[in-house]
Amino acid sequence: MHIEHVAIWTKDLEKMKAFYEKYFNVSSTELYHNKKTGFKSYFVSFDSGSRLELTSKQHLSNRVADSLGYTHLAISVGTKADVDAYVEKFLTDGFPLLNGPRTTGDGYYEAVIQDPEGNLIELTTD
Repeated sequence: MHIEHVAIWTKDLEKMKAFYEKYFNVSSTELYHNKKTGFKSYFVSFDSGSRLELTSKQHLSNRVADSLGYTHLAISVGTKADVDAYVEKFLTDGFPLLNGPRTTGDGYYEAVIQDPEGNLIELTTD
């Protein structure tokens, strides 16, 4: 078994797709739009084969920080030097660094940033 994909709700579907394409070199499907429900989505695929579904519809509730459920998405970017390089790229482009880079108690070398809509992303080593 494996996780087929993870989905996240977005306010600005196109902005989020562009973010993941720019920083993580993902490929994207064509836009899916269910005209009856207003639901829209893109699947973005990483080179490893893992996928993230970016989804949107009208009338979504705002996020409540530190609530039950989704916590973060961990993306392995390679080596410690790669994590550091990603951090510099995100900082240069104006994204906040929330934590790290550091080696955690459970052995991960990681840094935590946010995507354009505040979803937490752990940049980690292989």
